[in-house]
Amino acid sequence: MEIKIDPDKCIGCGTCAAIAPGSFKMNDETNKAEVINPVTDSEETTKMGAESCPTAAIVIE
Repeated sequence: MEIKIDPDKCIGCGTCAAIAPGSFKMNDETNKAEVINPVTDSEETTKMGAESCPTAAIVIE
């Protein structure tokens, strides 16, 4: 599973990090989401976090 976040689309709402804190975190300097490596959430939780993004900035392959 590869997770990508488009920083141009990310608005920093933090929903992904709230739902899947073992997959995503918010960068305090850029106020954008980042992927945590290695991801410690289940695949299902990670997908829920990605799908919660209001701008579809997160893509899972």
